[in-house]
Amino acid sequence: MKYLAMTKMADRGDPLLTEAAQGKGSVLPLVLAVLNEFNRRRVSYCYWKSSQRAHLVMSGEGDLDLLIGREDQHRAQALLLGLGLKPFPCVAFRDHPSISSFLGYDEPSGRLVHLHLHFRLIIGEPLLKNYRIPWEDEILARGVRHETLPLLILDPVSEALLLVVRSCLELTHLDPIALRDRRRLNGKFVLDHNELRKRVDVSALRGRAIGLFGTELGGLVAAAFRDDPPLWNQRRLRSRVRRHFAVCRSYNSVELRLRSVGRTLLSVAAGINNRLFHLPVASRRKAPGGGCRVAIIGLDGSGKSTVVAAMRDWLSSEIDVASLYFGTGDGRASLFLRPFKLIIPLVTRLLRTKPKGASHGKISSGPPTPLYSALMMVWALVVALEKRVKLATASRAANRGLVVVTDRYPQDEVLGFNDGPMLPRLPKAPHWLRRFEASSYALAHRVPPDLVVKLTVGPETTAKREPDMDRGVIEERIEGLKRLTLKGAHVVSVDARQPLPRVLADVRREIWRFL
Repeated sequence: MKYLAMTKMADRGDPLLTEAAQGKGSVLPLVLAVLNEFNRRRVSYCYWKSSQRAHLVMSGEGDLDLLIGREDQHRAQALLLGLGLKPFPCVAFRDHPSISSFLGYDEPSGRLVHLHLHFRLIIGEPLLKNYRIPWEDEILARGVRHETLPLLILDPVSEALLLVVRSCLELTHLDPIALRDRRRLNGKFVLDHNELRKRVDVSALRGRAIGLFGTELGGLVAAAFRDDPPLWNQRRLRSRVRRHFAVCRSYNSVELRLRSVGRTLLSVAAGINNRLFHLPVASRRKAPGGGCRVAIIGLDGSGKSTVVAAMRDWLSSEIDVASLYFGTGDGRASLFLRPFKLIIPLVTRLLRTKPKGASHGKISSGPPTPLYSALMMVWALVVALEKRVKLATASRAANRGLVVVTDRYPQDEVLGFNDGPMLPRLPKAPHWLRRFEASSYALAHRVPPDLVVKLTVGPETTAKREPDMDRGVIEERIEGLKRLTLKGAHVVSVDARQPLPRVLADVRREIWRFL
């Protein structure tokens, strides 16, 4: 929609176009550090996408696509690693051997920075880049310095030639993803075309085009750029350009269509899964060195759910994330547990008091009533089964390269504390049921979280945020949280009494360090 709006502004000569199209925001310090290091070490590189969006990508509003000289590919990757960026490989159906993805955490802004290193010019449909354009050396040799940024960009003629070629190879009626986004893609090409025509010397463009394509096709390319008809409507040109680069294809026409359909089906299935089923399946990028489990734990009112949601949104902008809720409150429950949660309000009205060990409501000093005991045994059995299923899901997701972020985590180190066994409160619970519940929690020892983030708060803060929580229970659980180690996990503490932005920044930093 943004590109379409800019296109309309361009058509009517709106003076705000330049500023809006350039998206002049603050250059992220991490991006600046990368480019300064590349410039200092004389790495052969060039930002090869639209120069008018350079400000946007420098401020973290898009991916930074850098063409890297083949002789410098290993040196460039080593420099990124030295600056704290990390390689995040794409899943198989999105991967390409000539493109590497690096992510970095820009701490001042809290953004994830995405760098695409292109070692060859690979162009094509959204899910299947089929064409290699063998112009890398010439483009890198002609790169120019951006007027206001420490960034090497395409010279105007190279940018114009690539714009025409990309319009011929990327805009297609056969690819479902390109067809779905056709209006947006067309708007982007119109915007770039209109802006470039103000800067490109047509005679120089024609000379370069003839040198690269030959007299006839080179003339067609120059005329397509010079004339008014939109680039996506140049059918004859598109056919000729495709034939010219046919020798540079990765796949022939039949294999291209089969692979494109397969990748489209996988992409659609991934979207449906992310919205409805939440199965532990990687569909974009996986964590380097394999996935990991990150558990966010703390007392009620410490902000666990808010932090988990923020971390999920932060990470899922670039990589595959699975979010699991191990509690029994308002978080997302499995289909198995959901029916039982629906009757909780009714049971709460029947049971006016709760036995010792409960955290909220009116707590009785007497032993549990028979009704409470019976209901609690059923509930404990259901919850134990739920935790077994989710522990297995978390383990599978991490093994497949996903980052798993959990709200709470099962434990039996501190009885009576969050996410611990429930049946110790019931002296008359059958031994077989106790053993079954204990075995479910013992699974957490075999698949502990890799990183545990403790959100620590004081009793005053907890009492203020959870006014229905018993004060004695608050103090007991604060002490229990201090003792909780979840053996085998790397544990860090974050002061949750800070303002929320500071808490989120601290948690992001700890997670990024661990990845």
